[in-house]
Amino acid sequence: MTAPDPRRWWGLGALALALLALGFDLTILNVALPTLSAELHAGTSALQWIVDSYVLVFAALLLPAGLLGDRFGRKRLLLAGLALFGAASLGGALADGTTGVIVARTCMGLGAAVVLPLSMSMLPAIFPPHERTRAVAVWSASMALGLPLGPLLGGWLLEHYWWGSIFLVNVPVVVLGGLAVAFLLPESRDPAAPRVDVPGAALSMAGLVALVYGVIEGPVRGWADPLTLGAVLGGLALLAAFVRWESRAAEPLVDVALFRDRVFVGSVSAAVIGTLVMSGALFVLPQYLQVVRGHDAFGTGLRLIPMLAGLMAGGLLTDRLVPRTGAKPVMTAGLLTLTAGLGAGAFTGADDAYTFTGAWLGVMGLGIGMTLVPAMDAVLARLPDGQAGRGSGLVQTLRQTAAALGVAGLGSLVSSVYRGEVSTGGLPEEAAVLARDSIGGAASAAARLGDPALLASARDAYVSGMDAALAVCALATFVTGLLLWVFLPAVPPERAPDAGDAAESDHEHVAS
Repeated sequence: MTAPDPRRWWGLGALALALLALGFDLTILNVALPTLSAELHAGTSALQWIVDSYVLVFAALLLPAGLLGDRFGRKRLLLAGLALFGAASLGGALADGTTGVIVARTCMGLGAAVVLPLSMSMLPAIFPPHERTRAVAVWSASMALGLPLGPLLGGWLLEHYWWGSIFLVNVPVVVLGGLAVAFLLPESRDPAAPRVDVPGAALSMAGLVALVYGVIEGPVRGWADPLTLGAVLGGLALLAAFVRWESRAAEPLVDVALFRDRVFVGSVSAAVIGTLVMSGALFVLPQYLQVVRGHDAFGTGLRLIPMLAGLMAGGLLTDRLVPRTGAKPVMTAGLLTLTAGLGAGAFTGADDAYTFTGAWLGVMGLGIGMTLVPAMDAVLARLPDGQAGRGSGLVQTLRQTAAALGVAGLGSLVSSVYRGEVSTGGLPEEAAVLARDSIGGAASAAARLGDPALLASARDAYVSGMDAALAVCALATFVTGLLLWVFLPAVPPERAPDAGDAAESDHEHVAS
């Protein structure tokens, strides 16, 4: 037993800085798509691949990245992932066409797939159990901080600089984060980690790529389209084959025994539903704030800050409550608080004052913080010694797949309600098609035709779809919270070490 590294909080700051760049990248591109379309002459298909290439690679490589970190060293692989993410960001900034941007985004997804699970798996290696909840709260907040700051920063950069600046901004953040990680974090690995399960990795990657591709294409092509159905069903079949293979493999990529642990399953379920709701909300809210309420990209980012403030408050509250009560009551309370925020949001009207929106966004953020932080802490506590990388990769894979499902599923629901309610009678055919396609298209058609009635109808229709999506999310979080309270065993609070005790440390810890 050795005392915790005295530099551990500075090391956590290094991880937080590195994750901030990943948080930026999840939302900063959204405000730049119209600019990329004009500057690079990119059509709809090219823009879609600029976004989706990152998501596909990211989701597919999280599992093997975690295992490679366990085997070859988490710090070493984390630095490699940061270097790749930074180099790809520089390549994206210097690209002169859509092909170059798509390649850069693919490489950024690869780097992010390494950074995310390994940054999480470092936490149990450097923090004793009684400090881990606070460390997880900082880890979660650092990435969440980038989500609303992405549109703020992106809007400002596009007003003052060229489109490549949205990629270039990642480079100094990654360089600083990488230097801090190199000097402040210790190396950790599992000397007994198994070799990479190549068949399992191939099955998981193929299955996730097919499933996420189908989910992405669903809202565009329709869920009954043969390509969409084939991708989703094929992905599910490959993932079922992956689970079957892993249950029999001598050195599996995923320890399927984890899913017999009710605390692990319950905590992962809370983390997944929290991620799904947050991702879905961050997809539908910017369009409400920009097109319905008329704010620019910078103003939209400002108005998403209550969610971030609530998330950070939830993390601070969790840090105080979990050591006294354990994780179960806090997770359940978080899900019910999230239900309250979503339920209030489901009654939003097109002309409501922002004070109402800001209030329920803050409650939502509080619920997300009280759900995700103890859930991730409980997950880390249940991972067997030496499986921090693999376990973190598994959890992040489930969360990112849920994020893709949340965006696609809730986006489809909003689109379906919108198309059913928007009034396009009497419009020219081209304008009617544009208006039915999206609220942005309706706003463009209304401006061109000088038709305020069309814009008013589109605004009301979009808000109806958003309200429906928030109501579905409220129901899902309420049911999840109820199931956790009934079936999740108590997760006892971690005992802080006595004054005379040496603090617990990772048995695989290797001095850097």
